Amino acid sequence: MRRPLAGLVHFARRRRIREGAPAECAGLKIISWNLLRKVGATVQDVAALVDTEQPDILLMQEATAEIDMLPHMIGGHYARCPLPGRIHGLACWSTLPFARTPRACTIPSGVIVKRHAQIIDYNEFSLANVHLSHGQMLNRRQLRRIAALMSSPCAILGDFNLVGPAMVPGFRDVGPRAPTHRMADLVPIRIDRCLVEGMTCHEARVLPVFASDHQPIAVTLGSMAT
Repeated sequence: MRRPLAGLVHFARRRRIREGAPAECAGLKIISWNLLRKVGATVQDVAALVDTEQPDILLMQEATAEIDMLPHMIGGHYARCPLPGRIHGLACWSTLPFARTPRACTIPSGVIVKRHAQIIDYNEFSLANVHLSHGQMLNRRQLRRIAALMSSPCAILGDFNLVGPAMVPGFRDVGPRAPTHRMADLVPIRIDRCLVEGMTCHEARVLPVFASDHQPIAVTLGSMAT
């Protein structure tokens, strides 16, 4: 079922104009970043990224309990969903209120790590924050399961651990094409992705690397009509 996105995009446009940003930047700015759990980005690093980039929504993977301090430091709306048996998991921070509390949805898991997706519902659209398995058949199965849980307009963002096309019917890969990670610290690969259905991407870029072994990706999304 398709839901109208124009109202929320208009809200983001008004907020950016009020802050002095150019009109062509209108849309929802979403950043996704794998923080590299305890040895990567700290909550101060995350707050600095928000201050610099001014996203509407920030999705995080490998977020630990330390990141729970983020809303106390910078305000906003926040939720974290630790992976079963792990110290880290998926977290989201937003300037916009959630339509309901973000929820963890079970997806097919590998033998070692049990996985889930964090589903974030707003009144006008939905997001899935993901950290998928490394197996190239398994992570595509996980994506298809997540896609089946969502209604257009929606987007799936995060660390896909995926090489090559996602092959999810109805969804388009609109994320930046530049590498976001170096496999074994040597081979540059693009594994941080953004898939959309019923949305359009006005801008997509890889942000400078710091603090983590993944570079954040930033996309500006709007309705198909904008």
